[in-house]
Amino acid sequence: MKRRIRYGRIVLALLVFFFFILVLCVVGIYFFYKTNIKSVSKKSEKVTFTVASGSTYNSLASSLKESNLIQSEFAYKIYLKFNKVKPLQAGTYALDRNMSVEEILEVLGSGSTENPDAIRITFKEGLVVAKVAKVVQENTNHTEEEFYKVITDTTYLKQLINKYWFLTDAILNKEIYYALEGYLYPNTYEFANKDVKIETIIESMLNSMEKNLEPHKEKIEASSYSIHEIITLASMIQSEGNNVDDFKKMASVFLTRLEKKMKLQSCASAYYGAKKIMGVDAFGDAYLKSNSYNTYVIAGLPVGPISSPGVDAIGSVLNPSDSKYLYFASDKNMKVYFSETYQEHQKTINALKSAGNWYGS
Repeated sequence: MKRRIRYGRIVLALLVFFFFILVLCVVGIYFFYKTNIKSVSKKSEKVTFTVASGSTYNSLASSLKESNLIQSEFAYKIYLKFNKVKPLQAGTYALDRNMSVEEILEVLGSGSTENPDAIRITFKEGLVVAKVAKVVQENTNHTEEEFYKVITDTTYLKQLINKYWFLTDAILNKEIYYALEGYLYPNTYEFANKDVKIETIIESMLNSMEKNLEPHKEKIEASSYSIHEIITLASMIQSEGNNVDDFKKMASVFLTRLEKKMKLQSCASAYYGAKKIMGVDAFGDAYLKSNSYNTYVIAGLPVGPISSPGVDAIGSVLNPSDSKYLYFASDKNMKVYFSETYQEHQKTINALKSAGNWYGS
């Protein structure tokens, strides 16, 4: 009798042990499952994913794993087994590594929204309108001449002035080469296809400029300089500088010189006025050319912007460094040297010339 009782206790203990192991396994699988149907990353990382005709959700498991869109094929297939999902739609999708399995399957069952004809165009900071026209020609079905025709249309320009608070009649000055120079915000833009209207490109860039100017609107309105003057100054800084620290110091130099009624003597303005490209064309006698842009000749600011400034260059005009600098010079590597006196400035230039690191003669 005692042996039976002892045997029964052993069997009960084994059953309890195996039950405990089973519970641990179930809990472990559950946590594995819940963890592995979450997103691969918390950061947004776009991935173009194509679902071929005839594919099934199960057949996509390895491709999704290879694209690092899911953590585990096993967890993904368990989800499919126990959850109802929409029928799979063939097509090209814009998925994201911060999407969970549930979110990915929802997108794949909703039909493709990815446009295979979409184009992305990047306009870099410091571009001039002439270069913008070339970029448009290289990326769309429009020619440079078509771009110029739109951007020089006075009727269209007046419509834009009425639409955007930062565009004023100052851009219509006949001495300005291109009215929208400086106002086409440098950024990467996406359009439906290569037949995108030129007006759509222009207004997308102006919308981006408005978005980036909006946080500074209060300071702009309180400034003693007009918005046109601020963008003009920012464009010179963008063309001359290389980083935010340079921008702020340059802004300090230019603003101080304006206060002291000194000529700005910006090489970038001289190049632009002579229709030369800084860093590409030889400087020559560009600084002697008399035009409404050349700040070696005229007093004060150029008649208008000379390139497309980014938000850092614009911000530097409104928040310049507190310095006593009156001069700066750049070497061939775009390193900028600041000086408080003309003697220091000339010493820097002579040193750069001796080292063969000076743009001029």
